[in-house]
Amino acid sequence: MPISLEHHDVVTNRVRLHVVQAGPEDGSLVLLLHGFPEFWYGWRHQIGYLAERGYRVWAPDQRGYNRSGKPKGVSRYRTDVLAADVIGLIDAAGREKAFLVGHDWGGALAWWLAHRYPQRLHRLVVLNAPHGTVFRKNALTNPAQMLKSSYIGFFQTPWLPEALARLGDWRAPAQALIRTSRPGTFTAADLEHYRRAWSQPRAYTSMLNWYRAAAWRPPVPGGDPRIRVPTLLIWGARDRFLGGEMARPSVDLCDDGRLEWIEGATHWVQHEEPERVNRLLEAFLRPGESPPPR
Repeated sequence: MPISLEHHDVVTNRVRLHVVQAGPEDGSLVLLLHGFPEFWYGWRHQIGYLAERGYRVWAPDQRGYNRSGKPKGVSRYRTDVLAADVIGLIDAAGREKAFLVGHDWGGALAWWLAHRYPQRLHRLVVLNAPHGTVFRKNALTNPAQMLKSSYIGFFQTPWLPEALARLGDWRAPAQALIRTSRPGTFTAADLEHYRRAWSQPRAYTSMLNWYRAAAWRPPVPGGDPRIRVPTLLIWGARDRFLGGEMARPSVDLCDDGRLEWIEGATHWVQHEEPERVNRLLEAFLRPGESPPPR
């Protein structure tokens, strides 16, 4: 029997987040954090799989995306504010702890949460996103990564990135997904879902505000950068945005870290290799034993 997807609005940190939920109410909570330019739909291959295995899965449209609230102002998208949104979701679910899974920007936010709020997490899984300390070093000193990240500078320009993205029924962001993924990864039907999400009022500007806030006020947690939460880093080796040389140093900053390379995959690893990613998630979240207490 197919898993039923529930659509809820959850108010957290003074913002309304649209959250897709699935799985038994009493299951251990798994939060799935998407990145740019996605929304909850980016986890469509993982939600049902985890729910069928007894987890209570929450996949939010993060602040500024799709059907979630879109506060005005770049400062409303600082990393500490975004992190408070996620902690509020754990509270709203009535849990002390959650399993946290993040990809791309969702992965960057997940690293931050594991550093700042380790007591609220059972385990951490990050897909194709380096530890913030490792990314900052490479973004400043690694010419290859500086070139890969050059689009971030363009995103700082007022109004122009949004205007160009809207041209031709969102042709540019759709083509970016197609060019940087394996052939056939994103179908015409998938891209239509994305176009509808990008077309929501103020959505694209709010999505870009994640980048603008990070440039305006870089997220530097301070103190010891080590991650104390057991961590799995999954990395599609053909990522055109983030160099694979950042993967091992990121895991080396974890007290209990593991790196899984997926050689044939790109940045969009959970779309391209859903069965392998799902098996890795299942094995890591519940390594031969019952889930930890709620």
